[in-house]
Amino acid sequence: VVHSVIYNELCLGTIDEYSRERYLKIIDQLTANGAEAVILGCTEIALLVQQNHTSTPLYNTTAIHAQQAVLEALSS
Repeated sequence: VVHSVIYNELCLGTIDEYSRERYLKIIDQLTANGAEAVILGCTEIALLVQQNHTSTPLYNTTAIHAQQAVLEALSS
C-alpha cells in the first residue's frame, strides 16, 4: 500500500482521500502495536498525511533536513 500510493499517486501529483484513510489506518495499527511516532521517510508522504490528521507524532524528514540546512547555513 505504502509503495503503491507513493509511486502510483503521490509522485504523479494525485492526493486521494481514500489513500489518506489507508495510510492513517496503517499509522493507527503501528501505534496500537507500540509505535510512539512515525517517520515520514519519503518526501511525498507529507503531501498526503499531516500532523492534524493523527494524534501519533509524525516526523517529516524533509522538513527536518530543510530546517537543519538553514541552521547550518546561518551558522557559517
